[in-house]
Parts: sequence; C-alpha cells; structure tokens
Amino acid sequence: MSVMPADPHLPVAHLRPPRNWINDPNGLAFHDGHYHVCFQYNPYGPEHAHMHWGHFRSPDLLTWEELPLALAPTPGGEDADGCFSGNAVSDGDRMVAFYSAFRADRWAQPVTTAESRDHGVTWTPRGSLLIPGLPEGATMYRDPYVWREAGRWRMLVGSAWADGRAAALLYESADLERWEYRGPFLERAPQPVAPGADTGLGWECPQYLHSDGRGALILSAWDPDRGPRRTVVYPGRERDGRFLAGAPALLDHGPDFYAPALLPAPDGRWLLWGWSWEARDPGWVREAGWAGLLTLPREVTLAEDGSVRQRPAAELLALRDGRALTAAGDTAGTAVLGTVGQSFDLTARLAPRTPATAGGLRLVTSADGTEHLDIRIDSAAGELVVDRDHGSRDPRAHGGTYRIPCPEARTGGPVELRLVVDRSVAELFLPSGRTLTLRFYPTGGAPWRIEARAGGEGRLGFTVGAWNLRPYTMRYAADSGTDARLTDVGLVRP
Repeated sequence: MSVMPADPHLPVAHLRPPRNWINDPNGLAFHDGHYHVCFQYNPYGPEHAHMHWGHFRSPDLLTWEELPLALAPTPGGEDADGCFSGNAVSDGDRMVAFYSAFRADRWAQPVTTAESRDHGVTWTPRGSLLIPGLPEGATMYRDPYVWREAGRWRMLVGSAWADGRAAALLYESADLERWEYRGPFLERAPQPVAPGADTGLGWECPQYLHSDGRGALILSAWDPDRGPRRTVVYPGRERDGRFLAGAPALLDHGPDFYAPALLPAPDGRWLLWGWSWEARDPGWVREAGWAGLLTLPREVTLAEDGSVRQRPAAELLALRDGRALTAAGDTAGTAVLGTVGQSFDLTARLAPRTPATAGGLRLVTSADGTEHLDIRIDSAAGELVVDRDHGSRDPRAHGGTYRIPCPEARTGGPVELRLVVDRSVAELFLPSGRTLTLRFYPTGGAPWRIEARAGGEGRLGFTVGAWNLRPYTMRYAADSGTDARLTDVGLVRP
C-alpha cells in the first residue's frame, strides 16, 4: 500500500482529482443509472491551460468512479487549443456532449459535439463545428447548454453584443443535429445585484431551471478586462422564445463560487454543482499542485416568489459520521461548545436575547486562537457576516468579509443555518435557500474548536449540533479498478 503525502487543504467530500487544475463543472447528465459529472481539467499542472474534460460518475452521489478523460483537444482540429465548457444529454443508448471549441486563432468558441455509446467511458468527437455561423454583432460566443422540452431540443449559448449588452442566445432542434437560431432568449445591459457586483458585460455558462411555467435563468457574469466575476440569476417566465425576466440577484453570496451547472435527476429534482476557485496566491497553488474544486451537489428549487433556493443534496446526510458535538444554552461572553475534525457538517440555531446582542459562531483552527473563521449576526443590516480575515496565518491566503441576507437577523428572531466545512472550503446554507461559498486555509491542524460568542452586553442563546464527515469513496482511473479513499492522512491506494 502506498500513501500520498497529506495535504490538509485537499477536500475529502468535494469532487476533484488528487492533483492539477479544475474549473467549471461540465457535461452533467444522468445516464444508465449513473450521475455523470465532467469538469474543465488540465491534466498537466495546476494552471488554467490545456483544457480537457475530466469525468466522474456515481450511482448514488456518494461513491464516485473516475472515468478516462471524456474530451481532449484534437491537434489541428476545431478544438485544437482546448475543449471548453458545455453540457451533455442522455439520448437513448448514447450520451452527447456539447462544448465550446477553442482555437487561439479565433475570438469565438463555437459549438461542437462528441458522442459516447459505452456509458461515457470513451467519446468520439464529431470533428467539425455543429453551428459554424455566428449571429451578427456578437463579440463573445461560448458555453452551450442543451435540454429537452415539449418534444424538442433547445440550446442556450452565452454571448455579448457590441453595444455592451450581455445575451443568452436560443436555438432549437428536432434531432440534435440541425439547429435553428431563434434569437436572444434574454439580453441586458449590466445591472447591479450587490455592492461592487453587477450582471456583467457578457454571460458565460447559461443554465435554465424551469418548472410549471416559471423559470430561472442562471448566468455567470464575465468582464472583458477582469474576466469571471459572480453568478447571477434572473427569475421569470418564457413567452414565445423570449425570457421575461424579473430583477436579478446573486445565486451565491460568497467570493469563491462561479459557473454552476444543472443536472435534472430522474426523481424530478434539479441538482447543481459550482466551481469554487482558489483564494490563495498562485505560488502556493503551484506548491500544492492542485487548484479548484466542485461544490457539494445542491438541490435547487423555484420558490413561489421566483427565487432559487439551494440546499445540500439529501444523500449527503449519509456522510455524517459519529456526532462530534451537541450543545445548547446561552452565554454572555464566549462558550466553548466542543471540537470537530477538519471536515464537518454543522447545524445551528442562534437566538440573540435582544436584537442588539448580535454575536454568532467562531471556528477556531489554531491552538492559540489566533486563526479562526467567524459567522456574525448583523442585526442592523439584517445579514450574516462571514469573516475570513483571520482564517489563515499564512499571508498568501486571501481575507475579506462577506454578507448574506438574513431578514430574521433584523427582527431579533432566531437565526438558523447549516455550515458544511471540508478542509479549505466552507458552504453556508440558510432556510431561505440563500448560500455563501468561500475558501480558507487553516494552518493549525486538527481538532478545531467551535465557540458561541455573544456580542455587546447581551446574551446569545444557541443550539448547535455537528458531525464529522466521512470522505467520498473514490475509484481513480489510474488505479486499474482498485478503490481509494480520501482520508485524514491523504489519498490511500490499496
């Protein structure tokens, strides 16, 4: 048995290979009894280059098998410099992947396809463009999203117009081969969605969540000078091939979430994975040898008010190991609730005794208490504040404070939350369906300590439970069929 050196920041319950670069989730589909999750992947190093599609599949969202690379650039071909983002569909006995064909000698990333007839193990590229002609006036063109609706196939492509409007372009087909351009599904000039954030000059990775005549258009905001920014969602409904949109909002309120992708599950649920990028300096990334991870799979639903609600997929409850702590009471200062491992799932109910009390939780990750992640109630603003300014003692880690709307904080009512932490990623979920994702890089080692902390002169009531997380069971392609698990001592290969 060989053991890879432990990396305290490599997650155990988030999808990614043990090394190298990943970014956008791609090719999400349910086919032949398996969830298929592909992703942008550089098999040669931890930098954004040489884009291939990596590929995992699972029967249950808990046990994952790495398949051979799904897509690779074709020397001299339409995708010679990268197989960029897109999605996949299950069509009878085959899977068809739609993706952006990148070549350095052209500005656009037109759509091409590849096909698998052996359940995703091998793929055959078409070798030509699916849609060779692009709409006049487009200054960006990439990232197809294909779905079946009312007996026809439909496709959105991310775009931008020369006049400064972002656009999602609509195509339709009867057979996945011949596509008719229907025009812009939605087009908008940049609109503000949060302080310092807007809907962007161009849209990447369009995704369409729809149910009972209502819909939500999920778009990743892109800027030609600054690149990827944040992911936004427009609620609304479709009429005659056009999306009638309401006011936009952030899909995730954290700094480290982008390019989510949808998967319609066979039980009627919609699942979503996002890309969580690194929040540390490139030099540290190179030393670590890996960059990026996929978020937990999330169940997404449309609320009556048109908002998108997210929560961890129900299957992930099976990753909860023995209960690490149970605590209830109140404090006028700081109460130490217990310890957890470096990957855990926590639920909390925080009840300030007066609205001005505020307070919250602190995850202490060093023995001397100098390294910690804070979640504070801001009753004046009606928000939760997640503060990672002291999340790592390594100066190469990024800091910052981030806010998620929480109206009950303003009224002084109890605040409920679920926090899943997996070594270097934290995903916060509220009962409203709002989420916040961020990365942080503790250096202190396990165990970590959970504290409840009152603010001001008041008291804070609390009820907290936490479970350590079991790792996913992983089988890697390089292992020739042997199982492997990501554990607290690294990647163990039998």
